[in-house]
Amino acid sequence: DPLPSALLTIFHGTPYIQKLHSYGSRDIEAPALVLIQPIAYVLIGNGLYEEAIHHFSTMLQLISIIFQDIKNAELALFELNRVINLAPDHPEVFEQRAEILSSLGRISEALTDITKAIQLKHSAQLYRHRGILYFISEDYATANEDFQNSLELNKNQPTVMLYKGLSFFHRGLLKEAIEIFKEAVKQKSDFIDAYKSLGQAYRELGNFEAAAENFQKALMLNQNHVQTIQLKGNMFYHHGSLDEALKNFKRCLQIEPYNEVCQYMKGLSHVAMGQFYEGIKAQTKVMLNDPLPGQTASAEYLKVKYFREYSRYLHAHLDIPVVEYNIDADLPGKFKDHWVKNLPFLIEDYEEQPGLQPNIKDVQLHKFENYKSSVQEMICVANHLGSLMQYETVGFLPNKRMHRAMGLAVLEVMQAVQRTWVNSKVRMNGKTKLMQWRDMFDIAVKWRRIADPDQPVLWLDQIPAQSLRRGFNNHINLIRGQFINMRYTEYFDNILHFIKDRILVYHSANDHKELLEVREALEQVHKVEDLLPIMKQLNSKTRDGFTIHTKVPSLKNPGKEYDGFTVTLTGNRIGNLLFSVETQTAEARTQLYHTEIDALYKDLTMKGKTHLLSAEPRETDVICNLILSVLYYFCNLMPLSRGSSMVAYSIIMGALMASGQEVSGKIPKGKVCSSYMYCFCILHLCPKCSLRIFYIAKVASLVLY
Repeated sequence: DPLPSALLTIFHGTPYIQKLHSYGSRDIEAPALVLIQPIAYVLIGNGLYEEAIHHFSTMLQLISIIFQDIKNAELALFELNRVINLAPDHPEVFEQRAEILSSLGRISEALTDITKAIQLKHSAQLYRHRGILYFISEDYATANEDFQNSLELNKNQPTVMLYKGLSFFHRGLLKEAIEIFKEAVKQKSDFIDAYKSLGQAYRELGNFEAAAENFQKALMLNQNHVQTIQLKGNMFYHHGSLDEALKNFKRCLQIEPYNEVCQYMKGLSHVAMGQFYEGIKAQTKVMLNDPLPGQTASAEYLKVKYFREYSRYLHAHLDIPVVEYNIDADLPGKFKDHWVKNLPFLIEDYEEQPGLQPNIKDVQLHKFENYKSSVQEMICVANHLGSLMQYETVGFLPNKRMHRAMGLAVLEVMQAVQRTWVNSKVRMNGKTKLMQWRDMFDIAVKWRRIADPDQPVLWLDQIPAQSLRRGFNNHINLIRGQFINMRYTEYFDNILHFIKDRILVYHSANDHKELLEVREALEQVHKVEDLLPIMKQLNSKTRDGFTIHTKVPSLKNPGKEYDGFTVTLTGNRIGNLLFSVETQTAEARTQLYHTEIDALYKDLTMKGKTHLLSAEPRETDVICNLILSVLYYFCNLMPLSRGSSMVAYSIIMGALMASGQEVSGKIPKGKVCSSYMYCFCILHLCPKCSLRIFYIAKVASLVLY
């Protein structure tokens, strides 16, 4: 029977109902609340306490929703706490409180509530909710488990399928992510985010064609989907297709004029094409987008000031032959130091580069067919040589612009080395002089800079001495937390074997019984992740991690060793692991390596001159060994801020061609040049090892001439 209107009137004057009527937008819930509270009191009067509690709980949930809608989260939490005190066995209340807590950034509390809700009731929705919270917390493995549990309870959830794929993607498990994204688009054929994510996964995998196809599918569903346009443009830029990249960034800015990433990339694309006026104009727009107080500056904002100054420098030198200027000598030391470290642009007494001069015109782009046949032939040869540097492994997108640039570097290195062996002197930086090893490397460095002006490719020993004394770290994360760097998984077993060997050497001073225990424990370790617990058992000093240092034997001073690389393994549990390889380029270490390279290069020049006058095959082997020795010490030193491996490989190819040999094969599938160097440093350079091991392996597996 309907309740008497008088009873409704009595409870209509409560503070909650008054509050409710001050928010007239909730038309549906208002009448419900007017009825629920008096009904609950009537039920109490009749001794029906359980039913009354249920009505009060419902009423308070509705009130909390209203407070949440008006962004009064604390009041919403207060009301939900009251509900839980009255009825602690309702999972939906815990879920609602978790939603509010997560919106306040209190993720761990939200997880506790959702876990309690799941204990009360297993449902696809609750597992999905908890999975998303774990995903936000970057605990992707646990999130994946919850998404899987949700899908087992309800298979037809394309959004959950997308999240599951993303939980693989963010752990570096790209192939697994791709399969899940494919399942998501099967469930929902118009799922734009799934196509976009599929495209990005293929792009990270290095599959340009598949990535472009899926980005296009997303745009066919929504031609104005900004994130897809941005990702597609970024992919085209790193594929070396600057025209296509520029089209996408312009389209992105038409839809979203204040998109900082697209604005920055538009400026970068223009500058890379030699269009400095448009490029610097776009950079300036990014500079003017200052972060608000308390807001973290974007990566683009941090980079753009340096890039604009570098762009101005390049424009001012457009009409000067590239051999007659040098950014390592011309740019201020503090500028280079801050640029390499990607620090905020706070440089005292910095004098800006000159603005654009109207008498210096932008670079004019020519069609391939307009070049002379000899130039066309050279470009084709460069394209081929550069393509031989492409890594046939996961994670490396082919970049035809980079291939062409480094192919041209190979040809110029070959010509310069040949001239040196014939005439001794070459023209470098505006002067005619004897070519030193640094001059040879500068050729490749110049082309690497041209290929991508976004990256500061600088000689670290040209940084201010004060900064160099503190050292620069060239660092590669192999495993960080739950993320596995798929580019280098080919080397994990080799590095693990090396670590085991060094641990045995470390414990070799122990008595035979202890050494046997160590050996038996290490035999049970088959993955890097399993090593830390074992080390903690073997050595209390290990605590949460350890480092292993490699030593590089000197050829110039037999018996002497230099600091090589450092392998670091830290963490206290699975999922909180850091496995990395790094080298620190400090001043004293740099000088030692320079001495070694100086001696080897001098010997190489002498042998090169002799080789031109001799047809002895033995001389060719000697020259090959010397070239590889120079590059071996260069790669252990890691003297550049970026691009050391690409520069090194182009030097190998160019110098070998100068000696009459030709690199005709690609880098073996699954191998990475930089990581290859790392692993040879690690695996073949104990004090008793011979460098010949390195030579044979390099010639057979890497150079393939």
